[in-house]
Amino acid sequence: MFCKNGHGKDVRLIDKDSNLVTISKNMDKIISSRWLPIVLLTCSNIFMTFAWYGHLKFKGKPLLLVILVSWGIAFFEYCFQVPANRWGNSVYSPFQLKIIQEIITLTVFVVFAFLYFGEKFRWNHFAAFICILAAVTFAFLPKE
Repeated sequence: MFCKNGHGKDVRLIDKDSNLVTISKNMDKIISSRWLPIVLLTCSNIFMTFAWYGHLKFKGKPLLLVILVSWGIAFFEYCFQVPANRWGNSVYSPFQLKIIQEIITLTVFVVFAFLYFGEKFRWNHFAAFICILAAVTFAFLPKE
């Protein structure tokens, strides 16, 4: 059961043994975590990749149908992406968030292409991936 304390600030959970557990401080720690945006962006990118490329196995289906299905999948992408960027902006700059998102996108796509389409990862893909990693490194260098 959820309730507010006398000050209205902490949300507490009363467990089955009637012990109060403060969860607001834990939620603040989770939201301000440097890892939460990365996890949420990864989830978002899994949905995005299926929305953008999953239909390629269904080329015989009407285009309007795949557009609508892709939009439906993209809804869940946004359910992860918007909070990732909103909360992530408390620990990363928008530029850093975009760079993180791009590296996650490529990582998710490589796995997706291998598992879903049976694509092989070639040397030139690896070289391009290294270039993207270099961009990530430059984006996180000190500002001065």
